[in-house]
Amino acid sequence: MIPITPPHSDTPPTETIVARIRTNAAAHPEQVALVCGDTSVTWGAFDRRINRIANLLLAKGLRKGDNIAVISANSIAYAELFMGILRAGGCVTPLSSMASPDALQKMLTDCGAKAIFVAQQYLDLVSGFIRDLPLDRYAIDFEHADFAAYDTALAGAADSDPMVAIEMSDAFNLIYSSGTTGTPKGILHNHWMRAAQMDRVTPNGYDDNARTLISTPLYSNTTIVAFLPTLFGGSTVYLMPKFDARAYLEIVQREQITHTMLVPVQYKRIMDVPDFDTFDLSSMRVKFSTSAPLRADVKQDVLARFPGRLLEYYGLTEGGGVTVLAADEFPTKLHTVGKLAPGNDIRLIDTSGKEVAQGEVGEICGRGPTMMAGYFGRDDLTAEYIWRDAQGQIYFRSGDMGYFDEDGFLILSDRKKDMIISGGLNIYANDLELVLLQDEDVTDAAVIGVPSEAWGETPLGLVVCRAGVTRTADEILAQANMHLGKSQRLSNIEIRDTLPRSTIGKILKKDLRAPYWDKETS
Repeated sequence: MIPITPPHSDTPPTETIVARIRTNAAAHPEQVALVCGDTSVTWGAFDRRINRIANLLLAKGLRKGDNIAVISANSIAYAELFMGILRAGGCVTPLSSMASPDALQKMLTDCGAKAIFVAQQYLDLVSGFIRDLPLDRYAIDFEHADFAAYDTALAGAADSDPMVAIEMSDAFNLIYSSGTTGTPKGILHNHWMRAAQMDRVTPNGYDDNARTLISTPLYSNTTIVAFLPTLFGGSTVYLMPKFDARAYLEIVQREQITHTMLVPVQYKRIMDVPDFDTFDLSSMRVKFSTSAPLRADVKQDVLARFPGRLLEYYGLTEGGGVTVLAADEFPTKLHTVGKLAPGNDIRLIDTSGKEVAQGEVGEICGRGPTMMAGYFGRDDLTAEYIWRDAQGQIYFRSGDMGYFDEDGFLILSDRKKDMIISGGLNIYANDLELVLLQDEDVTDAAVIGVPSEAWGETPLGLVVCRAGVTRTADEILAQANMHLGKSQRLSNIEIRDTLPRSTIGKILKKDLRAPYWDKETS
């Protein structure tokens, strides 16, 4: 592994999450730790289940650092498995339900998983290959001849704490990208990285009887960065197996939720619930947003109608530089993703690797207390991801383009790979998307580069319109191009019923581009 050393901190983490979970369970065993639907689990029962999972894995020969895979919707069992694997000294490998069977097989082979825990709704994704892999198989919520029953297996394991010694340098989790083709890329985090993130527990009130509602999947880093602080703080996690905007509001009102992590598409759907203003959301203290930029107009709506603070995080699953926008404190900076978080540094570089001047657009390279250990088994990929400054310090290249304004707030331009080069000029898709979304008839938009004989590639707008709209694509195109510079203008507009998104709300531009570029190579 390439040694990646985070910046020096005056207050480095000293307690692992595993140790704190143990302490919390002993301190208030009767307090509720987890809620999912009509089922709740106290901290004491949670702790005993964690022990059973750890002892089951250890009895099966788990060694420290072994990868244990899970594919499931959010559930109490998933939360228990997450902590039980860690308590045994294993590395949690949460698999994306968005991945294809072929990609999942590659991930499991790549990481050499020693066991996999599968929920019934995802059995079809693994059933075609799982018997060919040398790993233990457990059925979380179903019966199958090829799988051991989860509850039966746990019933035979001791509920005493195995007290496996966990070091900060030990592997914590391995998160794979959710792509459907190509070589899997596993992002390895260690206990130091996750423990360093717990510096946000007290400032954000996770340790003050928080009730955190989680509606994004537990395989996503977006979810994990809200899930872990809540448990570290000794509070209560509410899990939604599947997001529904109205059901979300009902839970907030009924359970008096205080904290939540949402992605931008969820905020939009929640704010668009017709009777949103009839719900009592006064219990909400802090709302977080990450995974993609939250549109300024949506932020304004959230600030106006949804109680509590709004904090937007910009960062990468790999870690590195993090920025935070306290939207309620800086209402004139809603077009940005905030300022550097304490202990973080971001540099902007050009295509030759040199830093750009103040105010210029460059690729975002970040360094901070929370940095991955590297891409699992792929020092070559890790090396490609690194940029070093003049002192040789490691920064992670984000692939995002952006610039800092005069007040030090970071403004994102686009993903580097989503930037369109037309006639030798750089066109940032995000700029065009913002113009399209200003159209009152457009509810969702994506801009991609498509082949052009004249220009190499040219920007194409894909839009979703509100119900009942009778305007044509040409009319929407004409209005948008009135507000764009000559070199930015869209070549065409296509109206779609929906745009494909990942389970954490990111538009799948690779999928949108493929049909146009595949024609060129066929």
